[in-house]
Amino acid sequence: MKLDPEARYAKTHEWARWDGDEIVCGITDHAQESLSDIVYVELPEVGEVFDQGDPFGVVESVKAASDLYMPVGGEITAVNEVLEDTPELANQDPYGEGWMIRCAPSDPAEFDGLMDADTYEAFVAEEEG
Repeated sequence: MKLDPEARYAKTHEWARWDGDEIVCGITDHAQESLSDIVYVELPEVGEVFDQGDPFGVVESVKAASDLYMPVGGEITAVNEVLEDTPELANQDPYGEGWMIRCAPSDPAEFDGLMDADTYEAFVAEEEG
């Protein structure tokens, strides 16, 4: 399982990383591996506002459909429109080209409440154990 040491992680298997004054989010390497081949990604509209933990989209794979949850609350400032035509980027590069949304956080302190890479790795191991 690949991890991004700069990112923080939610128990619902989304990651969040600061980029300037915005937070970029996507699904973790563990999540994309569990889902298998991603065939469709549904993302919100720019300008929509969500609370931490709210569902913001859906990812569908050959195995299942899964909701995507906001790791931090805020207003959507950008969505990765490339995923509409190439949803497999979420499999190939979940922490890079496969990012899903950018948001302006409503409470930046929520980021600090997310798991760091080591804690998330232990969480996944325990979940699978």
